[in-house]
Amino acid sequence: MNKPLALTAALSGFVCVALGAFGAHALKQTVPAELLGTWQTATSYHFYHTLALLAAALSPGLMARPRARRACWLFIAGTILFSGSLYALVLTGQHWLGMVTPLGGTLLLIGWLVLFIALLFEPKP
Repeated sequence: MNKPLALTAALSGFVCVALGAFGAHALKQTVPAELLGTWQTATSYHFYHTLALLAAALSPGLMARPRARRACWLFIAGTILFSGSLYALVLTGQHWLGMVTPLGGTLLLIGWLVLFIALLFEPKP
């Protein structure tokens, strides 16, 4: 187990559920349906990558692989940029924040690719 990554995943899960509830209850009355969809996309990707991070962090065999640990940090950075930019876009109405979203998505994709490479090429501990 990698404790810092597991703690980060636990905190991320808490934040994701809180933001999901906020979107479902508080934002429902104040933002257009299109932006609620954007909020839902942000929470979905946030939650998927939180679960991936937690699963990886709790796997001692996986955490023994340096590339797998790098993949986890890419998931964290990608989630912050992808979901964070969408959350900020909905809350502020600043649509230029949508330009940050693809960078976060790219980091998430790279994270999955790095994890694939770690599983394929790095020896089992």
